[in-house]
Amino acid sequence: MNVPFRPILSALFRNRAGAMLVAAQVAIALAVLVNAVYMVKQRIDLIHRPTGIDVDNIFVVGVQGFTKDFNYPAMLDEDITWIRSIPGVIAVTATNSVPLSGGGSSDYVKLTPNAKGGREALVNYFHFNEQGAEALGLKLIAGRWFTREEVKPPGTTLYAVYSGPIVVTRDYANRLFPKGDALGKVIYGSSSQPLTIIGIVDHMLGSWLTGVDYPSDIMYMAFQAAGPGTRYLVRTQPGLRDQLMRKVEAELGPRNDKRAVNYVRTLEQYQDRSYLTQRNMGIYLVIVTGLLMAITSFGIFALATFNVSTRTKQVGTRRAVGARRRDIVAHFLVENWMITSGGVLAGCVLALAAGHVPSLQYDLPRVDLYYIVGGVLVMWLVGLAAAWHPSRRAARISPALATRTV
Repeated sequence: MNVPFRPILSALFRNRAGAMLVAAQVAIALAVLVNAVYMVKQRIDLIHRPTGIDVDNIFVVGVQGFTKDFNYPAMLDEDITWIRSIPGVIAVTATNSVPLSGGGSSDYVKLTPNAKGGREALVNYFHFNEQGAEALGLKLIAGRWFTREEVKPPGTTLYAVYSGPIVVTRDYANRLFPKGDALGKVIYGSSSQPLTIIGIVDHMLGSWLTGVDYPSDIMYMAFQAAGPGTRYLVRTQPGLRDQLMRKVEAELGPRNDKRAVNYVRTLEQYQDRSYLTQRNMGIYLVIVTGLLMAITSFGIFALATFNVSTRTKQVGTRRAVGARRRDIVAHFLVENWMITSGGVLAGCVLALAAGHVPSLQYDLPRVDLYYIVGGVLVMWLVGLAAAWHPSRRAARISPALATRTV
């Protein structure tokens, strides 16, 4: 099969405007495709990163006292004791905030009581009881968790004057003490009270999944959350979460008529809500990129169809002098491949520039080169697929057309 490259180039130069417009369209499509796929992949990785929590088997119960004679400490003991007694429940803890929910509590921690500046580290903190680690499914890698006697009862103290044992995540421990000697160290919160690290857990994502620099920097405190309302984190045996949710929702409220059960939700719902913006942005990028690819395909198809319709006699002449159908198909496919390749070259530069500017302004990672290589292959395939039908149509032109007069 002989492909006449010089006549193809000559034909392209005679119709420069159309070829340049399609090449520009290909360039823009490639730049958008590469950066959009890269951004979607980042969001997929973000949404599916490990949480360190047994999310699938945890639900959250929100309760609120509302009468003057409401006894919050007694409610805590009664509710937690009853929920723990339900067959299939692994552990229960009251908490000041819900992990993965997008809302929580934070404080600045320092290495000395009166430190000014230095290695201060903002930390997301949680108030848990002695079952907090089990209630979340955390993996303790050093030290220990709180004992029942270490848990401060509600109403006796506030975080502003809290001093006692704490547990931290490995990421936070390493950020405070890069040498890896955090266990047993004493640090200080904004109240300058001493906090002793008695344990380190492997990994956990905290309240904020996006918009923070260190989502896994967490401190756990042996503290019963203050009232008159609170949240219970309930972890169940695998497969029993929904069944036990219904039981708790139906039976917990009537056990105490001085408070209300506001909601019972899965922890998975909180996680999904926190990632909603990221998920919607990913869907939006996929739709926009798909539409742009479709428009680009139509542009290549339209140009190929136009070229075939304006060269009917020329194609008939080539057929009359011995060109085979596959030669005609190859001619138009190569022509469109050249146009696409010109757009691809410009698109590679545009894609790199489009990814370079945000990486400098917002300290984002740059687009990996294999995304550009993949984008080039996709655009070539799209270009050939769009030109295939017009090329086949050109190959069906009869040699008799060469003898017709215009």
